[in-house]
Amino acid sequence: MSGTIYQFDAQLNNGDTQSFQDFQGKVLLVVNTASACGFTPQYEGLEALQKRFGADRFAVLAFPCNQFGQQEKGDDEAIKNFCDLKFNISFPLFAKVEVNGGEAHPLYQWLKTQKGGWLGSNIKWNFTKFLVDSEGRVVERYAPTTKPESIAGDIEKLLA
Repeated sequence: MSGTIYQFDAQLNNGDTQSFQDFQGKVLLVVNTASACGFTPQYEGLEALQKRFGADRFAVLAFPCNQFGQQEKGDDEAIKNFCDLKFNISFPLFAKVEVNGGEAHPLYQWLKTQKGGWLGSNIKWNFTKFLVDSEGRVVERYAPTTKPESIAGDIEKLLA
């Protein structure tokens, strides 16, 4: 599956459709998230990246997912409320999606073909991260254990 991230769109948490063409020229960090995961505190690091680089052609894109340990049980409104109250995120929050299997969102089907993981292409857990360059190509995939702040140097290089 070729192309760039710009060929996709996805439903935002508020029900609006977001065309990824709107992100042309930006470096993106695409993350599958969950509210009740051991990695949930990474929202803080993701928001720090957004604040640090957001004005400089960068955006975090969060995709809540309930496929791992049932750690995102809430509906889109509950997820938004959690993110607003606990982390006050300023980056786009999308509607809950599946990232593996036959019902996986087309964006995630594509992301996994661009950068496989250590044990195959499937997403293994919440907070797997994909770094996309300003031309819409996936340049790196990070494990859930990779802290957002450790990605800052890679983002800086892409923004240079």
